[in-house]
Amino acid sequence: MRFDIITIFPEMFSPVLNESIVKRAQAKKKIVIHIHDLRDYTDDKHRKVDDRPFGGGPGMVMMAQPIMDAVKKIRGRRKASVILLCPTGTPFTQQKAKKLAKVKNLILICGHYEGVDERVAAQIIDESISIGDYVLTGGELPAMILLDCITRLIPGVLGKAESLTDESFEHNLLDYPHYTRPANFRGKKVPDVLLSGNHSAVNKWRKDQAHNRTKKKRPDLLEQKIQKVKEQV
Repeated sequence: MRFDIITIFPEMFSPVLNESIVKRAQAKKKIVIHIHDLRDYTDDKHRKVDDRPFGGGPGMVMMAQPIMDAVKKIRGRRKASVILLCPTGTPFTQQKAKKLAKVKNLILICGHYEGVDERVAAQIIDESISIGDYVLTGGELPAMILLDCITRLIPGVLGKAESLTDESFEHNLLDYPHYTRPANFRGKKVPDVLLSGNHSAVNKWRKDQAHNRTKKKRPDLLEQKIQKVKEQV
Protein backbone atom coordinates (compact mmCIF):
# COMPACT_ATOMS: atom_id res chain seq x y z
CA MET A 1 0.00 0.00 0.00
CA ARG A 2 1.26 3.47 -0.84
CA PHE A 3 0.72 6.62 1.24
CA ASP A 4 1.41 10.07 -0.19
CA ILE A 5 1.15 12.81 2.45
CA ILE A 6 0.99 16.46 1.43
CA THR A 7 2.02 18.87 4.19
CA ILE A 8 3.67 22.21 4.86
CA PHE A 9 5.61 20.66 7.76
CA PRO A 10 7.29 17.54 6.34
CA GLU A 11 9.82 17.36 9.17
CA MET A 12 7.05 16.47 11.62
CA PHE A 13 6.70 12.98 10.14
CA SER A 14 10.25 11.70 10.58
CA PRO A 15 9.83 10.38 14.17
CA VAL A 16 6.62 8.55 13.27
CA LEU A 17 8.00 6.93 10.12
CA ASN A 18 11.07 5.59 11.89
CA GLU A 19 9.54 3.90 14.90
CA SER A 20 7.40 0.92 15.89
CA ILE A 21 4.83 -0.73 13.61
CA VAL A 22 5.08 1.85 10.82
CA LYS A 23 8.85 1.34 10.59
CA ARG A 24 8.50 -2.45 10.54
CA ALA A 25 5.73 -2.31 7.94
CA GLN A 26 8.04 -0.34 5.64
CA ALA A 27 10.87 -2.81 6.23
CA LYS A 28 8.52 -5.66 5.28
CA LYS A 29 7.54 -3.69 2.17
CA LYS A 30 3.90 -3.79 3.23
CA ILE A 31 3.66 -0.01 2.87
CA VAL A 32 5.51 2.75 1.03
CA ILE A 33 5.33 6.31 2.36
CA HIS A 34 6.16 9.51 0.50
CA ILE A 35 6.07 12.89 2.26
CA HIS A 36 5.56 15.90 -0.02
CA ASP A 37 6.21 19.53 0.89
CA LEU A 38 3.26 21.51 -0.46
CA ARG A 39 5.49 24.56 -0.93
CA ASP A 40 7.36 22.68 -3.66
CA TYR A 41 4.23 22.87 -5.83
CA THR A 42 3.30 26.54 -5.52
CA ASP A 43 3.67 29.02 -8.39
CA ASP A 44 4.47 31.79 -5.92
CA LYS A 45 8.13 32.82 -5.90
CA HIS A 46 7.98 33.21 -2.12
CA ARG A 47 6.62 29.64 -1.78
CA LYS A 48 3.36 30.98 -0.41
CA VAL A 49 0.48 28.48 -0.11
CA ASP A 50 -2.19 30.56 1.67
CA ASP A 51 -4.04 33.86 1.25
CA ARG A 52 -6.73 36.00 2.86
CA PRO A 53 -10.34 34.79 2.51
CA PHE A 54 -12.75 36.54 0.13
CA GLY A 55 -15.49 38.28 2.10
CA GLY A 56 -13.14 39.15 4.93
CA GLY A 57 -12.75 37.49 8.29
CA PRO A 58 -9.88 36.21 10.43
CA GLY A 59 -7.22 33.75 9.42
CA MET A 60 -5.93 32.50 6.10
CA VAL A 61 -7.12 29.95 3.55
CA MET A 62 -4.98 27.38 1.77
CA MET A 63 -4.86 28.22 -1.93
CA ALA A 64 -6.25 25.91 -4.61
CA GLN A 65 -3.31 26.00 -7.04
CA PRO A 66 -0.60 24.31 -4.93
CA ILE A 67 -2.91 21.55 -3.73
CA MET A 68 -4.46 20.87 -7.13
CA ASP A 69 -1.07 20.72 -8.84
CA ALA A 70 0.45 18.59 -6.08
CA VAL A 71 -2.30 15.97 -6.26
CA LYS A 72 -2.21 15.91 -10.06
CA LYS A 73 1.55 15.31 -10.18
CA ILE A 74 1.68 12.85 -7.28
CA ARG A 75 -1.22 10.76 -8.52
CA GLY A 76 -0.09 10.70 -12.13
CA ARG A 77 -1.91 7.88 -13.89
CA ARG A 78 -2.46 5.89 -10.72
CA LYS A 79 -5.86 5.50 -9.16
CA ALA A 80 -5.77 6.98 -5.68
CA SER A 81 -8.22 8.04 -2.99
CA VAL A 82 -7.63 11.66 -1.97
CA ILE A 83 -8.44 12.49 1.65
CA LEU A 84 -8.43 15.91 3.29
CA LEU A 85 -7.78 15.99 7.05
CA CYS A 86 -9.90 18.80 8.52
CA PRO A 87 -12.34 19.49 11.41
CA THR A 88 -15.38 19.56 9.08
CA GLY A 89 -14.82 16.01 7.80
CA THR A 90 -16.71 12.87 8.75
CA PRO A 91 -15.52 11.19 11.98
CA PHE A 92 -12.72 8.64 11.65
CA THR A 93 -13.67 5.23 13.02
CA GLN A 94 -12.26 1.72 13.12
CA GLN A 95 -14.73 0.69 10.43
CA LYS A 96 -13.53 3.51 8.19
CA ALA A 97 -9.93 2.43 8.81
CA LYS A 98 -10.80 -1.11 7.67
CA LYS A 99 -12.22 0.22 4.42
CA LEU A 100 -9.20 2.43 3.77
CA ALA A 101 -6.82 -0.46 4.49
CA LYS A 102 -8.13 -2.10 1.32
CA VAL A 103 -7.20 0.90 -0.85
CA LYS A 104 -3.98 0.56 -2.84
CA ASN A 105 -3.06 4.26 -2.98
CA LEU A 106 -3.98 6.96 -0.47
CA ILE A 107 -3.18 10.65 -0.81
CA LEU A 108 -3.56 12.49 2.51
CA ILE A 109 -3.75 16.29 2.50
CA CYS A 110 -2.99 18.02 5.80
CA GLY A 111 -5.36 20.96 6.12
CA HIS A 112 -4.36 24.22 7.88
CA TYR A 113 -5.53 27.68 8.87
CA GLU A 114 -9.24 28.30 8.21
CA GLY A 115 -9.29 25.41 5.74
CA VAL A 116 -8.69 24.91 2.02
CA ASP A 117 -10.23 26.71 -0.93
CA GLU A 118 -13.62 25.05 -1.44
CA ARG A 119 -12.87 24.49 -5.11
CA VAL A 120 -10.27 21.93 -4.05
CA ALA A 121 -12.88 19.95 -2.15
CA ALA A 122 -15.28 20.12 -5.06
CA GLN A 123 -12.83 18.93 -7.69
CA ILE A 124 -10.25 16.53 -6.27
CA ILE A 125 -11.16 15.48 -2.71
CA ASP A 126 -12.83 12.09 -2.43
CA GLU A 127 -13.46 12.41 1.30
CA SER A 128 -12.81 14.75 4.23
CA ILE A 129 -12.02 13.13 7.56
CA SER A 130 -11.88 14.47 11.12
CA ILE A 131 -10.34 12.60 14.05
CA GLY A 132 -12.56 14.27 16.65
CA ASP A 133 -14.72 17.18 17.67
CA TYR A 134 -11.90 19.57 18.44
CA VAL A 135 -9.57 21.83 16.48
CA LEU A 136 -5.84 21.19 15.98
CA THR A 137 -3.16 23.45 14.55
CA GLY A 138 -3.10 21.41 11.35
CA GLY A 139 -3.79 18.08 9.71
CA GLU A 140 -0.35 16.56 10.34
CA LEU A 141 -1.28 14.76 13.57
CA PRO A 142 -4.55 13.43 12.08
CA ALA A 143 -2.59 12.17 9.06
CA MET A 144 -0.21 10.34 11.38
CA ILE A 145 -3.16 8.77 13.17
CA LEU A 146 -4.68 7.53 9.92
CA LEU A 147 -1.30 6.22 8.81
CA ASP A 148 -0.77 4.28 12.04
CA CYS A 149 -4.33 2.96 12.31
CA ILE A 150 -4.56 1.83 8.68
CA THR A 151 -1.06 0.32 8.56
CA ARG A 152 -1.69 -2.12 11.41
CA LEU A 153 -4.77 -3.43 9.60
CA ILE A 154 -2.83 -4.42 6.48
CA PRO A 155 -2.39 -8.24 6.37
CA GLY A 156 1.06 -9.33 7.47
CA VAL A 157 1.93 -6.17 9.40
CA LEU A 158 1.03 -7.50 12.85
CA GLY A 159 2.27 -10.86 14.06
CA LYS A 160 -1.09 -12.44 14.91
CA ALA A 161 -4.44 -11.87 13.25
CA GLU A 162 -6.10 -12.27 16.67
CA SER A 163 -4.39 -9.04 17.71
CA LEU A 164 -6.93 -7.24 15.54
CA THR A 165 -10.11 -9.21 16.25
CA ASP A 166 -10.06 -8.76 20.04
CA GLU A 167 -9.36 -5.03 20.13
CA SER A 168 -11.52 -2.13 21.21
CA PHE A 169 -14.27 -1.10 18.77
CA GLU A 170 -14.50 -4.55 17.22
CA HIS A 171 -18.15 -5.62 17.35
CA ASN A 172 -18.99 -2.20 18.85
CA LEU A 173 -17.37 -3.10 22.16
CA LEU A 174 -14.42 -1.75 24.11
CA ASP A 175 -11.63 -4.18 24.90
CA TYR A 176 -11.79 -6.26 28.10
CA PRO A 177 -9.27 -5.75 30.98
CA HIS A 178 -5.83 -7.31 30.63
CA TYR A 179 -3.42 -8.58 33.29
CA THR A 180 0.12 -9.99 33.32
CA ARG A 181 2.67 -11.22 35.88
CA PRO A 182 2.82 -11.12 38.83
CA ALA A 183 -0.56 -12.63 39.78
CA ASN A 184 -0.43 -10.67 43.03
CA PHE A 185 0.93 -7.14 42.75
CA ARG A 186 1.10 -5.30 46.08
CA GLY A 187 -2.02 -7.00 47.33
CA LYS A 188 -4.01 -6.58 44.12
CA LYS A 189 -4.76 -9.99 42.61
CA VAL A 190 -5.59 -11.08 39.10
CA PRO A 191 -9.19 -12.40 38.81
CA ASP A 192 -9.21 -16.12 39.63
CA VAL A 193 -10.94 -17.04 36.38
CA LEU A 194 -7.90 -15.95 34.36
CA LEU A 195 -5.73 -18.39 36.31
CA SER A 196 -8.19 -21.28 36.13
CA GLY A 197 -7.17 -22.71 32.76
CA ASN A 198 -10.86 -22.94 31.86
CA HIS A 199 -10.91 -21.34 28.41
CA SER A 200 -14.70 -21.20 28.09
CA ALA A 201 -14.96 -19.49 31.48
CA VAL A 202 -12.21 -17.05 30.50
CA ASN A 203 -13.95 -16.21 27.22
CA LYS A 204 -17.27 -15.62 29.01
CA TRP A 205 -15.57 -13.40 31.60
CA ARG A 206 -13.91 -11.36 28.86
CA LYS A 207 -17.16 -10.91 26.93
CA ASP A 208 -18.97 -9.84 30.09
CA GLN A 209 -16.21 -7.41 31.02
CA ALA A 210 -16.14 -5.92 27.51
CA HIS A 211 -19.90 -5.42 27.62
CA ASN A 212 -19.86 -3.87 31.11
CA ARG A 213 -16.95 -1.58 30.28
CA THR A 214 -18.66 -0.40 27.09
CA LYS A 215 -21.97 0.14 28.90
CA LYS A 216 -20.21 2.30 31.49
CA LYS A 217 -17.83 4.26 29.27
CA ARG A 218 -19.34 4.22 25.76
CA PRO A 219 -23.06 3.37 25.84
CA ASP A 220 -23.36 4.91 22.38
CA LEU A 221 -21.44 1.94 20.95
CA LEU A 222 -23.97 -0.48 22.38
CA GLU A 223 -26.79 1.60 20.92
CA GLN A 224 -25.13 1.39 17.51
CA LYS A 225 -24.80 -2.37 17.90
CA ILE A 226 -28.51 -2.73 18.72
CA GLN A 227 -29.39 -0.55 15.74
CA LYS A 228 -27.31 -2.74 13.41
CA VAL A 229 -29.12 -5.85 14.65
CA LYS A 230 -32.50 -4.20 14.03
CA GLU A 231 -31.47 -3.24 10.51
CA GLN A 232 -30.47 -6.83 9.74
CA VAL A 233 -33.81 -8.24 10.91
